[in-house]
Amino acid sequence: MTSYALGLDYGTDSVRALLVDALTGEEVTSNVVYYPRWKKGLYCVPAKDQFRQHPLDYLESLEQVVRGLWSKAPAGAAQQVVGVSFDTTGSTPVAVDSEGVALALKPEFAENPNAMFVLWKDHTAIKEAQEITAAAHKSSENYLKYEGGIYSSEWFWAKTLHVLREDSSVAKAAYLWVEHCDWMSAMLTDTTHPSKLRMGRCATGHKLMWHESWGGYPPNDFFVGIDPLLNGLRDRLPAETFTSDQVCGGLSAKWADKLGLPINTPVGFSAFDCHMGAVAAKVKPGVLTKIMGTSTCDITVATYDDIGDKCIAGICGQVDGSVTPGFVGLEAGQSAFGDLYAWFRNLVNWPVTNILQNSSLLDEDTKQKLAQEIEDQTLVALSNAASKLAIGEAGITALDWVNGRRTPDADQSVAMAIAGLKMGSSAPHIFRALVEATAYGARAIIERFKQEGVAINSVVAIGGISKKSDFVMQTCADVWNCPIEVLESEQSCALGAAIFAAVAGGVYPDVASAQKVMASSVCKTYTPNANAAAIYEGLYQKYLKLGTFVSAGGVGGNA
Repeated sequence: MTSYALGLDYGTDSVRALLVDALTGEEVTSNVVYYPRWKKGLYCVPAKDQFRQHPLDYLESLEQVVRGLWSKAPAGAAQQVVGVSFDTTGSTPVAVDSEGVALALKPEFAENPNAMFVLWKDHTAIKEAQEITAAAHKSSENYLKYEGGIYSSEWFWAKTLHVLREDSSVAKAAYLWVEHCDWMSAMLTDTTHPSKLRMGRCATGHKLMWHESWGGYPPNDFFVGIDPLLNGLRDRLPAETFTSDQVCGGLSAKWADKLGLPINTPVGFSAFDCHMGAVAAKVKPGVLTKIMGTSTCDITVATYDDIGDKCIAGICGQVDGSVTPGFVGLEAGQSAFGDLYAWFRNLVNWPVTNILQNSSLLDEDTKQKLAQEIEDQTLVALSNAASKLAIGEAGITALDWVNGRRTPDADQSVAMAIAGLKMGSSAPHIFRALVEATAYGARAIIERFKQEGVAINSVVAIGGISKKSDFVMQTCADVWNCPIEVLESEQSCALGAAIFAAVAGGVYPDVASAQKVMASSVCKTYTPNANAAAIYEGLYQKYLKLGTFVSAGGVGGNA
């Protein structure tokens, strides 16, 4: 009898469901549903770095994406699903009340952005992150030593404190804060109540400062010293955490009915999208898995012997079992990758799209079609033109920090910059500089790992950009001066979740066994061009110098 594993991947814009034959590794079918409120831009204020998502977007889309999956899948497939697992963006926490109900699901908070999930890219908590970092470095025990030494505004405690300070009504109603990935597993297994809630190792280790050596989280006094508003929250979080190969619980009757699945189908502990994507890529020591989308997340693993007592500076954490059990998971990434390209696309298209919207010569349907065609073709046209330019021809150097810097050395207060613009600088010239900037930012991460004694010999890329742009990928290979393998799977993060679902469902005894059958193959390899790599050595130094200038407050910096 066929055994299917169901992987669910919650990205920034949509949720993807992937059905995989756990015995053969065949990706049988998939389905995608976009979040309706998010698509309208509701609850977000980009100018203030505020990005919030309503829990109903997650719940309604889950039901739609899974129900839609069955219309594409073989007859009876739903009844042959042996396990379900999730991955989500992160850190994306939400406030819940004493009964475990997300506040935005209550009528009085239904339209309050502070009662919603604070999306990973929300940077409203820069001040709070700085305070946490300062407190950790003053403490007799540096509680950030396993999280790169710097706390980020993208992470749990900073976001929690910011909302508690900003909104007294949420502060009064909030009993606990829960990461999106942990909330999904709890929701499907009816364990959202604080007395039942259990949390995964991934989010807690990388974003909540959980570590076994101090019995869970830093002590309550540490948090009270930052702000009394945090008093007691640490003690309400479950101290024990679980790796993603373990079972969170059985699918509840309510959600079994909503999703068309058997009651008590095993549901695994969830993790962040990049970590599960790395599992689909057969992550191993010496190989960096790079998830390339709106931002990037870089994952590798190290053996206990290799990591020893090292505390890797400037990354997003080193956590035992956060990727695969038996290894220490290491995370880094860039706050903007595809988002930087999208920013430039929107910038250059602004006059055209606004003229179209206000034109009286065209009907509304024609306006929408033209606007969409222009949007769809802009980056393609820019890439084609930029790829024909000689390396360094334009003399432009850019930074990739349009949404701050995630790693190395988190700092969401820094700004991007473009240097070397002249009257002859064209849109393709600037776009090439932006592509090179994202490649330089990624190289800075690779260099940091190497400086800290973590081997990076090659890169495996997954995500939309890795499959869409030869120009971007070849530029990256040349700048990094190492080969890049691109995975075949179109849904690598969901595939990683399906691998964990197969283990949770008992098809395989461990992750390694499941990977041998289910992990994705490679569809393409980019190898560096020696001449290009040599030129980029010098241009990369210009990137570093510009970054040092901006970080010191030269242009849009934080001095």
